[in-house]
Amino acid sequence: MKKFLLLILGLTLSLTSCQKDEDNPFLITANQVGPVNRDIKINQLDSLFSEDSLVKQKSGADEFRATSEIKVFEKGGKPLMILEPLQEFDSTSTVGYIRVLDPRYETKTGLSTASTFKEIMEDYNISRIENTLNAAVVFLDEINAYITIDKKELPSDLRYDTDSKIRASQIPDEAKIKYFMIYWD
Repeated sequence: MKKFLLLILGLTLSLTSCQKDEDNPFLITANQVGPVNRDIKINQLDSLFSEDSLVKQKSGADEFRATSEIKVFEKGGKPLMILEPLQEFDSTSTVGYIRVLDPRYETKTGLSTASTFKEIMEDYNISRIENTLNAAVVFLDEINAYITIDKKELPSDLRYDTDSKIRASQIPDEAKIKYFMIYWD
């Protein structure tokens, strides 16, 4: 009888202590970032973030680049994410890109804006690495994400070279994430 009670108690504790993925308001998957999923329309964001603040911008810092990005802030002013529609300036469009700003948003394996390149390597298959002027862009197709690593984090021979192919082995384990982007098309 004691064994049966202990088994029931153990099962009950294990079921109640495990947080379901759907219950995690900061979970990142291939199809969602927190409350935002790939089917949500731009005109639904006000109701989705009713407890937070949305700031809609019609143009970026660069006056020649027009965008319709939406910044999401907690009521206290902490930035959470930046959203861009798949179709610019269309309120019925779905979200196309999400720049994750808050480190509480993380994948099931714990990847967040506070992670290092070592954590990416331990938990994900890198699809490809692009060499840009200021960053190495690391693509993680299994979660529809790309991570940028500032070239300041790379060895000096790669910092000013945009022609060379950057390999994962050339990126230091302690390299920090500059941008964590989720994309849906």
